[in-house]
Amino acid sequence: MFRLYRLRDYNFRLVLWLMVLSSLGVLLVGSAESSLRNKQLAGVIAGLGIMLIVSLIDFSWIMQFYWVLYVLNIIMLVAVRITGRTLNGATRWISIGGLRFQPGELSKILIILFFSRFFLDHENDLNKPTVLLRCLLLLALPLALIYIQPDMKDTLIILIVFSFCYFVAGLSIKYILAVLVIVVPIGVIFMSIVVQPEQTLIKDYQRKRIMAFLYPDNEEYTDDTTQQNNSVVAIGSGQLSGKGLNNSDVSSANKGNFIAEIYADFIFAVAGEELGFLGSAGIVILLLLIVLECLLISMRAKNLAGRVFSCGMASLIAVQSFINIGVATRLLPNTGTPLPFVSYGLTSLMTLFLGMGIVLNVGLQSKIRLSVFAERMRKEARA
Repeated sequence: MFRLYRLRDYNFRLVLWLMVLSSLGVLLVGSAESSLRNKQLAGVIAGLGIMLIVSLIDFSWIMQFYWVLYVLNIIMLVAVRITGRTLNGATRWISIGGLRFQPGELSKILIILFFSRFFLDHENDLNKPTVLLRCLLLLALPLALIYIQPDMKDTLIILIVFSFCYFVAGLSIKYILAVLVIVVPIGVIFMSIVVQPEQTLIKDYQRKRIMAFLYPDNEEYTDDTTQQNNSVVAIGSGQLSGKGLNNSDVSSANKGNFIAEIYADFIFAVAGEELGFLGSAGIVILLLLIVLECLLISMRAKNLAGRVFSCGMASLIAVQSFINIGVATRLLPNTGTPLPFVSYGLTSLMTLFLGMGIVLNVGLQSKIRLSVFAERMRKEARA
């Protein structure tokens, strides 16, 4: 379970980027809603502690329990349907004692973890139709439970991350092309159906968000377009260096309450307004550095499982960041996706730190493998 590691092998660059980004998150959340600053700070401290502990646990040992974790994930998602709390038309939260958390966020990490080990076990037959079918069936169950919460955006995020993980594991290009041939027409048909007023595939509020994006000038969807329009105005008003944190400008989207839950889904608007282009670009660069560190660690992983998990975490952070910033800048429909390590949301924050702890251990394991190999080569040379 625990192993001895050399301190110099620890990826302190990744830890540094995470600490700087999450610290910016605390400042931005506190500026958007002062009552949440201490909660976000406590979440960051707890998340860093979880990451440190998990980073010292052999990830191969954790992956021995991948079926247990898969079943646990299903149980939590089923519990959401039975005892979950409904908020804003969605049932995504469950409470244990006084703790409320969102199993869908943890599910992302558990799904990446499960398929990392599953792909390792089937490393030599990943492209067999039977193995591909098993993967799709195993993915379908948690996806269906997340989709009916309803949570379409996390369903799509997990599907994208799974596809990237399978590609990294060695999925044949012919399957990728076949999937595109099938998915693109289905996507077109899906969109043509959901824009109809009487459709039943998605919830009405989800349809309104899509329609507001497609027809921003239609007064029927004003409530859904106003948020994003105000976000764009806020980002632009920050200009180069921003208005400063906790500024008292009542015309701002932050202090003027022109955007609902600005501390979560639209935290990038706060960054643009208060830190300006330079601060916003800094956040994007930090997210990019974290993704690159995960990819570099994956290249040195000791086995396929470590490589897939690290790439999976990289894709998860990249996809969520792209969607959140895309929504804040009106490039995408409003989805309610948090910005990793920045937005308020303790479940998302701590589960991401959990995932990064495993990535750090993958990096340590690769160092151990290289050290063992080098020692063996020295012994052979002396012999």
